[in-house]
Amino acid sequence: MEHSTFKKLSAEFIGTFWLVFGGCGSAVLAAAFPGLGIGFVGVSLAFGLTVLTGAYALGPVSGGHFNPAVSVGLVVAGRFRAAELPGYIVAQVLGAIAAAFVLYAIATGKPGAEIGGFATNGFGEHSPGGFGFKAALLTEVVLTAIFLIVILGATARNSAAGFGGLAIGLCLTLIHLVSIPVTNTSVNPARSTGPALFGPAIAVDQLWLFWVAPIMGAVIGAVIYKLLLASAAGEARAAASALETAG
Repeated sequence: MEHSTFKKLSAEFIGTFWLVFGGCGSAVLAAAFPGLGIGFVGVSLAFGLTVLTGAYALGPVSGGHFNPAVSVGLVVAGRFRAAELPGYIVAQVLGAIAAAFVLYAIATGKPGAEIGGFATNGFGEHSPGGFGFKAALLTEVVLTAIFLIVILGATARNSAAGFGGLAIGLCLTLIHLVSIPVTNTSVNPARSTGPALFGPAIAVDQLWLFWVAPIMGAVIGAVIYKLLLASAAGEARAAASALETAG
């Protein structure tokens, strides 16, 4: 069933809102809560669960990208129409900003509230583990490339029906387990943009990397999949309404 453009963009807005609010919210509100903090593992699971739940709830409407880099990668792979790309990116970024705004309002809703880094992404002094620019760039490119390969493989026509969202959500969880210490994990320019607008100034200064690197990685992943892994020419022409889920 082909949905209207308005419904698709609404689904992308809501899905990206949920990803940023759920994932970044777990980092800002619950990661270090005294005595009960969920830590890196909990935050990683939260991001994976937002994508998993969003995939099944909203994927049938918009394809469930929730990520500008994923949308670009799907265009390169022939799974998504280029004409729809600008609208998707705008909806995703607006959803991320709206989520960050709501999260900021909640996080500052008590006396003496300190938001710290506000789940923003960064390198150098703004990296959780003090990793530099080159490490951050390589991490984001490689992990986004792998993410696209998993997305394309899990949603291929010959893949196990109904399990795409699960595979993609678990992949995003693993990505966070690996890279939170390096960049606080982006692999998603919209996810980086929303919190950066409400976090420390350095997050905005470094935001460009978290657009460039994930998009580079997504393109690389899509090209690798098309050249080496796609099982048939028909797969590259898969309908845009197929599950093309992401985080």
